Amino acid sequence: MRIGDAAAAAGTTPRALRFYEERGLLPPPARSASGQREYGPAEVARVRAIRQLLAVGLTVDDLVSRVHRLDLLSEDPPRRCTDAPGPETFAPVIEARLTALDTEIARLTALRERLARHAATGGANVPGEV
Repeated sequence: MRIGDAAAAAGTTPRALRFYEERGLLPPPARSASGQREYGPAEVARVRAIRQLLAVGLTVDDLVSRVHRLDLLSEDPPRRCTDAPGPETFAPVIEARLTALDTEIARLTALRERLARHAATGGANVPGEV
């Protein structure tokens, strides 16, 4: 199928498929005689897996670091990427992402508390803060 059909089947856009290919998440597809990209069910399944991982909070860079594990998720039925423990699984990537999220949540919570204190004083500076 052509890029537009593959993108629609995976719930994304042709631009996203090109981006995934550029970043190495999607292998370069076969080309038709006229040079158009051609995708099959395996590529669509891989794009779906990529989109699911991005939707739960992983980044493209996270996925690039474990691109060799993505085929496990695009199998039917999909296998867990963490079945065989070790540094090459997604477990360390997930732990790092959770730590980054916890840090950002703490930063935002502190920022919210400062803003709430600022608002409670009618806009006057809160002692010790700008």
